[in-house]
Amino acid sequence: MTSPYTPSELGRRIGSGLLSFPVTHFTADELSFDESAYRDSIMRLAEYEVGGLFVAGGTGEFFSLTGSEVERVVAAAVQSAPEGTPVLAPAGYGTRTAVEYAQAAERAGADGILLFPPYLTEAGQEGLADHVEAVCRATSLGVIVYSRANAVYTAPTLARIADRCPNLIGYKDGVGDIDTMTRIYTRLGERLTYIGGLPTAEMFALPYLELGVTTYSSAIFNFLPEFALEFYGAVRERKHDSVIKLLDDFVLPYTEIRNRRPGYAVSIVKAGMTAVGHGAGPVRPPLTDLTQDELAELAALINGLSTHAT
Repeated sequence: MTSPYTPSELGRRIGSGLLSFPVTHFTADELSFDESAYRDSIMRLAEYEVGGLFVAGGTGEFFSLTGSEVERVVAAAVQSAPEGTPVLAPAGYGTRTAVEYAQAAERAGADGILLFPPYLTEAGQEGLADHVEAVCRATSLGVIVYSRANAVYTAPTLARIADRCPNLIGYKDGVGDIDTMTRIYTRLGERLTYIGGLPTAEMFALPYLELGVTTYSSAIFNFLPEFALEFYGAVRERKHDSVIKLLDDFVLPYTEIRNRRPGYAVSIVKAGMTAVGHGAGPVRPPLTDLTQDELAELAALINGLSTHAT
């Protein structure tokens, strides 16, 4: 199956709308992949206009999935998403493993790759560049690098990779360093598509827009798609008062729950799915689910909004 998007076309499409990062559904008893429920969720989310679906990503618990499970998740998303909606798959861990993930994603019909940091070990900029270039050479799909943790890319490194790899199309920022983001955007300009990738990216969407970051990964979209799209629209139209109100009404109190325990950035999304009647099952260890009291608190927060998915 061949993607209808060239890398440059995919980059433009990704930058034109809100990005969906679906959770991965697990059964409550064995924590196995619940493919039927996952397909239903993809079709539900696909009713809304988004720039792309990033499946089995951070919100989709890529770190807890086996290689064969990732292939199943990607294939299920490709088959369930409507025609024309880009599906991007993950790649990560060591370089050779990341290459295998990228090639498997292309065989499954994915449209692009989100490249996560290498597993565990630290590396210098030259090694990180070699890592990205190896993945880019292994696939014809567009590749987006995720800068966070032990893989924080500098502007010169990204410029080197962009020169050597035409299918490097994007940079997802998971660091939040304004100085670095400014240097990258100043040096590479429109050569790349820039994605906000900090946890609860809505918190940073408005200031990042001024740095060329036209889109971001919305985990909230999983359970409050209308709210997420309303927020994104207000950001793109630079409606500062509306953004501040939406932050105050929901995003800030939401992040207060999220910040109570490491890993809750994912757990709270699955809790949100439960709260709106679209349960996706529990998270896998080493993550932990919200407590019942926290779930009730989140549900009350959601119910306090005037518009939300049911």
